[in-house]
Amino acid sequence: MMKDWAAPIIASALFAFLSPGLLFQIPGKSRPVNFLNMKTSMAAILLHTLIYALLLILLLVIFNFHLYLY
Repeated sequence: MMKDWAAPIIASALFAFLSPGLLFQIPGKSRPVNFLNMKTSMAAILLHTLIYALLLILLLVIFNFHLYLY
């Protein structure tokens, strides 16, 4: 029986890379975009959550990605 692994892999990767402060932070504390600062704010958390949800919907619902493994 084949299982579709696209959703958990894409969701995990997006969650890891879109964590505020890991790679970038929008909005930053002193600039519009900060890179690799490992700090966050409530505004950055909300904006990264919105970006995460939109990318997840785009990749899984609109582009309909699938990865079948045994």
